[in-house]
Amino acid sequence: MIAEFSVIPVGGGTSMSGRLGKVMRLIDSSGLDYRVGPMGTSVEGRWDQVMGLVKRCHHLLLTESPRVLTHILIDDRKGAKARLAGKVASVLRKTGRSLKT
Repeated sequence: MIAEFSVIPVGGGTSMSGRLGKVMRLIDSSGLDYRVGPMGTSVEGRWDQVMGLVKRCHHLLLTESPRVLTHILIDDRKGAKARLAGKVASVLRKTGRSLKT
C-alpha cells in the first residue's frame, strides 16, 4: 500500500521546519520506501508498517506541540508492489514527455 500523509504541529510558532526535520529523520530511518513532496510524504509498505510509521510521526510531534493534525490518503491495491516509482513512470510513459517530478 501507499499512504501519503502530512503531520502538522499546531502551536509553537509559524516555522515548522525544525520539528518536521525530526519527523523526516524518523521516516528516513524506517527502512520504508518514501518520497517527500511539498505538501506531504508518500510511503510504501505493508499496512502495519506504514500505519505504525504514521503513528510514530504523529506522536513524535505531539511531544513537542500541544496539538497535531495528521492527514492520511491511502491507496491499497492487491498484488501491486514498487508503486511509488511505478505510478509516476506509468504517467510519464502515457504523456510521452518529461514532467516535473
